Amino acid sequence: MNRKRITASRLKKGLSAVLMIFGFSSVFAQQTVTLKQAIEYALQNKTDALKAKLEVTNADYKIAEAKAGALPKINGTANLTYNPIIQEIVLAGQTFKMGQPWVAIAGVQLQQALFNQQVFIGLKAAKSTKEFYQLNADLTDEQIIERVSNAYFQVFTVEQNQETLESSYASTEKVRNVIKSLFDNGLAKKIDLDRTNVNLTNIETNIKQTKNGVTQAKNALKFYMGMPIEKDIQLVKEDMEITPHLLENTLSADNRTEVKVLLKNKELLEYNKKATEAAYYPTINLTANYNWQGMGEKFPLVNGSSKGVMWSDYSAIGLGINIPIFNGFATKSKVQQAQIDLDKINLDIQETKLSLDLAYQNAKSQIENSLSTLENQKANVTLAEDVLANTRSNYQYGLATLTDLLDAENSLVQAKNNYTNAILDYKIAEVQYYKSKGELKTYLK
Repeated sequence: MNRKRITASRLKKGLSAVLMIFGFSSVFAQQTVTLKQAIEYALQNKTDALKAKLEVTNADYKIAEAKAGALPKINGTANLTYNPIIQEIVLAGQTFKMGQPWVAIAGVQLQQALFNQQVFIGLKAAKSTKEFYQLNADLTDEQIIERVSNAYFQVFTVEQNQETLESSYASTEKVRNVIKSLFDNGLAKKIDLDRTNVNLTNIETNIKQTKNGVTQAKNALKFYMGMPIEKDIQLVKEDMEITPHLLENTLSADNRTEVKVLLKNKELLEYNKKATEAAYYPTINLTANYNWQGMGEKFPLVNGSSKGVMWSDYSAIGLGINIPIFNGFATKSKVQQAQIDLDKINLDIQETKLSLDLAYQNAKSQIENSLSTLENQKANVTLAEDVLANTRSNYQYGLATLTDLLDAENSLVQAKNNYTNAILDYKIAEVQYYKSKGELKTYLK
């Protein structure tokens, strides 16, 4: 008996452990994701963000490459030559050979740029290059934040539409049950029951379509986050709460990352022009070499003077100056092309500032309009609920037709959807507003 009790006790503990495991699995199968968590996940996992970070890292190597132009270059050389036929010359009736069958040379060469304007400008531009890639990474982050936020809001909107339809289905089903009871007792028409069933079927079809829309919207959100599509997530409704903001009347476009990127690009183009103009300047290089040479009738690498192979060393140090005089106006043409690039980016900056100001004013106007619309739609939902309640009561007492009841139900659904869409419009306008101010990262992160 004791053994049976012990076995039963162990079995119960085992079953409890299994149930706990399955219980925890079901709890954690669906992950709750806030808007902030979705954004942080995207910035850490989305391919665009990862590539932008790699570009910033790659900028360090480009800086090192630019610095290499100012550092000395040292090369080792080795050469082995066999001359099967040696040229001969005749002097004073005597024949002299102009070399040896075997020649071996090994040496080291050094070259150092003492003055090269292009190298010096490249060093100055190197730091700006990294800043440019960092700004590009910031711009990529802002674009990711915008896409994830809008996708997040879209999921909420479709989910709200689904809840509205499900609520409408439950309400209509209650009406159908009342009509069926009246019909069974000979107090209602069959056409009323049929019309109600048709309406229920239509609502059920819309619910199925909306559920599919929720799935697609979530998949889009997970794609923008860089999250596996098969992962199940649940959003937080608190992120859709409306918090009116104090709207400013002026905008400084220079705070926008898009403008900062263009300004930094302009700086790089100015360096490019200076580097092109540097072709007018002379260059000065220091060169030095040291070599060890062996010549003789035999293979020199394993033989010395005792075998007729003579070894000797030699070295040279030189200072070279290259002064450009005329190259067919090639440098002048390149400088003019560099100036055209600067003129074009100045126009781009001007156009970008104008478009950002337009986006700011539109976003501000949309927020103000959305707030007004939200108030109206919220009041409209309350009114539609009152109308439906009154119509339902009147229908039960024969003071309203079924058409009136169904119309009131559809009006409530439409009012709720309009309110949900107004929330979506506000949240999207809110994102655009802070984006136009250059504060999107600080606001949503």
